[in-house]
Amino acid sequence: MPIGVICNVLAVAVGGFLGSTCGKKLSQEMKDKLNLIFGICSMGIGISSIILMQNMPAVVLALILGTIVGVVTHLGRHIENGGKKLAKLIPGQGTTDNALLVTTIVLFCASGTGIYGSIVSGMNGDHSILLAKSILDIFTAMIFACSLGMVTSLVAIPQFVIFMILFLCAKLIFPLTTPSMVNDFKACGGLIMLATGFRIAKIKDFPIADMIPAMILVWPISWAFSSFIMPLLMH
Repeated sequence: MPIGVICNVLAVAVGGFLGSTCGKKLSQEMKDKLNLIFGICSMGIGISSIILMQNMPAVVLALILGTIVGVVTHLGRHIENGGKKLAKLIPGQGTTDNALLVTTIVLFCASGTGIYGSIVSGMNGDHSILLAKSILDIFTAMIFACSLGMVTSLVAIPQFVIFMILFLCAKLIFPLTTPSMVNDFKACGGLIMLATGFRIAKIKDFPIADMIPAMILVWPISWAFSSFIMPLLMH
C-alpha cells in the first residue's frame, strides 16, 4: 500500500487548496518572509543529503553532464510548458509566474527526497521519509499557492504518477544499487535541493529543471567510479 506516496500527494493538493483560498488574507510581507524560510529549509534538507556524498567526482560529473543534457533537450522549457497546460485546467487562473511554477513542479515531483522516499517505500514499506516530506510540503504548497493559485494543487497529479512508478518499480531498482550509489544519489538530489532553496529565496535563479537528468546519470557514474576508478586509485 503506497501510504507514503498518497500522504505526500494529498499534502501538496490540500496545501495548494488552502493557500489559494486563504492566501489573500496574508500580507505580502508575510509571504516574502515565509518564502525565505522555506528557501532556507530546502537548503537545509539539501545540505543534510550532500554530507552523505561518497564519490564527489562522480556526483560533480553527473551534475555537469545532467545539466548539459537538460539544456540541450530543453527540459526546463518542456516542464514550463507542462505547467502552463496545468494552469489552463483552472478556470480564471489568469497569469502565472512561470519561473515559480517550474520551481514548484521540480520541488514536489523531482526532489531527491521524494524519489528516494518512493523507492524505499516500495522496497520495504518504510514510509517515514515521505511522511516527513509531507509535513514540509503542505506548508510549502500553501505559500506557493498564495502566488500561483489553485494550479499548485494540480502539481500533485504529475507527482503522483512519478512517485507511483518509482514505488511499483522499487523492487527492480533497489537490488541493483549499492550503498555508495544510494548516498551519491542523495547527495546529487541534495545539491539540486540546495539550488532550489536559492531559487525559492530569490537569491540566484539556478536552472533546476535542467539539472534533473543528473539524478539519473549519477547512478551509473557512481557505480563506474566505485567499480573501476577507485580501485585504480588505491594502487
